[in-house]
Amino acid sequence: MNLIIRLFITAIVAYLLTKILPGVHFEGFSSAIIFAIVLGVLNIFVKPILSLFGLPLTILTLGFFALVINAAIILIADYFIDSMVVDGFWWAFIFSILLSIVTSLANSMFSDGE
Repeated sequence: MNLIIRLFITAIVAYLLTKILPGVHFEGFSSAIIFAIVLGVLNIFVKPILSLFGLPLTILTLGFFALVINAAIILIADYFIDSMVVDGFWWAFIFSILLSIVTSLANSMFSDGE
């Protein structure tokens, strides 16, 4: 049940961020739900591989390259979802930072103390 709540929170936050950021677009809320699911799958399977290969750059840049990896994951999700459009790397970068911050805050507010 916790996984479904977290996916729903991610979908809501992503959808609301598209209303604020002009460079990221969803066709509707159902697209945001699909995005949350695809993002979860990419974070499970692709992000660890990118993080492993990017570890030297992440260490060299004191963690900044991890933000680039997050933006790359957003762009990969954009590639797989036809009803989502990201206008470029920098929009994906900003979107990924805001999505991480707001989703973390929302998850901490709605978590049941686990």
